[in-house]
Amino acid sequence: MLFRSALVAPAAASGDDDRVELRGSCSGRAEWKLRVRPDDGRLEVEAEVDSDRTGQRWAWKLRHNGSVTARGHSRTSGSSGSFDVERTIVDLAGTDEVRFRATYGRQVCRGVVHY
Repeated sequence: MLFRSALVAPAAASGDDDRVELRGSCSGRAEWKLRVRPDDGRLEVEAEVDSDRTGQRWAWKLRHNGSVTARGHSRTSGSSGSFDVERTIVDLAGTDEVRFRATYGRQVCRGVVHY
């Protein structure tokens, strides 16, 4: 498994379950997290943005090997002012590239995992 981030972020493969999880800072004060793990022959993808402010409406996009696989809008909530996006995608032959991008105003969050 290879992994990297579009922005500077510590990369870590976690535990015994072949999951790859990256974290990083957005262009503003928010932080992002992107996880990819195998799930019954597919890939489970979870992306999270934590802005520490509730009620913000973020636009987000998830790409898989260059194609948009999901997009939408999510509102931050809870005490952490966060939202998350979960999708299951096809595990293609070879290395899969999963990209997540979220924007709120001028703030941009970006993460990339090669799995």
